[in-house]
Amino acid sequence: MLKTSTTTLSLIQMAKYYLSPLPSLTIVKVLKPCFKESNPYQTILLNPLHTNLYRKSLSLRKTKTDKVDSCTIATMIMSDMNLKSYSYTSYHNEELKSLTRYRFDKVNERAKLKTSVSRLVCILFPELEKLIPTLHITSIYALLSEFPSASAVASANLTRLTNLISKSSKGRYGKDTAVIFREAARSSIGSHMPAKSLELKHNIKLIHELDTEIEEIENEIRTIMDEIHSPILTIPGISYRINTMILAEIGDFSRFDSPDKILAYAGMSPSTYQSGQLDNCYSHMEKRGSRYLRYALYNATKYVCHWDESFGTYLAKKRAKGKHYNVALSHAVKKLVRTIYAMEKSGQPYTSAS
Repeated sequence: MLKTSTTTLSLIQMAKYYLSPLPSLTIVKVLKPCFKESNPYQTILLNPLHTNLYRKSLSLRKTKTDKVDSCTIATMIMSDMNLKSYSYTSYHNEELKSLTRYRFDKVNERAKLKTSVSRLVCILFPELEKLIPTLHITSIYALLSEFPSASAVASANLTRLTNLISKSSKGRYGKDTAVIFREAARSSIGSHMPAKSLELKHNIKLIHELDTEIEEIENEIRTIMDEIHSPILTIPGISYRINTMILAEIGDFSRFDSPDKILAYAGMSPSTYQSGQLDNCYSHMEKRGSRYLRYALYNATKYVCHWDESFGTYLAKKRAKGKHYNVALSHAVKKLVRTIYAMEKSGQPYTSAS
């Protein structure tokens, strides 16, 4: 979508001016303030990168105005570019896309806070990490929220420490664990830094808040997904969350004429550069388009190759040819996209080829 400071009405008026030689075409809406079913205009979604590069190709001057943008869009329409209408399905998919991207950002924010918690524990109570499977469990967060340093754990009342650990772990850890923690704290080499202890408590509090927010977002996503009966979930290894992100980013499959166009939309197609006798021998992934779809397809393929025999065999075959793991996995991504495209078009569940 093009972003501009002018109103939708003024842009449509400019589009009318430049589209006047084309009476058979309806007005193209280039902004997206609101999409309505009763909209009298045909609505077309334009890639801003495409329009920007096309505008630059029309002139050597660095000119960027609303009038030039309208002229560029009109010229793109008059050239045979096989533009497709913005469908009703695409509009209602925007809400799902917004939720999945919002959840993605929240999860990344939480991951950064967890990394910060690990860093602070290494400063304040480094021995703790060796006594437990992971720092990021409810009982340890409860312990660190109450006693955010080795010195605080060492001076804690044993009964209070035992009750706290037992309640937060639902009885999994008891007095023996509390004794181990306190003895380790008394001989700890951790620093006594009240500022770091305060930071640790605040980070844990923020993680709890993000957990609540992410759960709320996932409930909204589940409400929308309950109305969508996608066959993609029948593929072994694709989880509910990855499936949601794939569907949200691709949207209306009818927009794409082939699976290769979905790969290009995700920025996972190989770049090509050839001039005269120069030919790129090591073509890299383009990485243009939806980074969220690229992330979802890449991670989905890793799990599918692990859980599905045919995909696992395909990945092993590419690796046997001497290809790097990431290169071999990119080939498996293409296979997965072809499979997803065929399933969505036919509505049939997944059937393994092995």
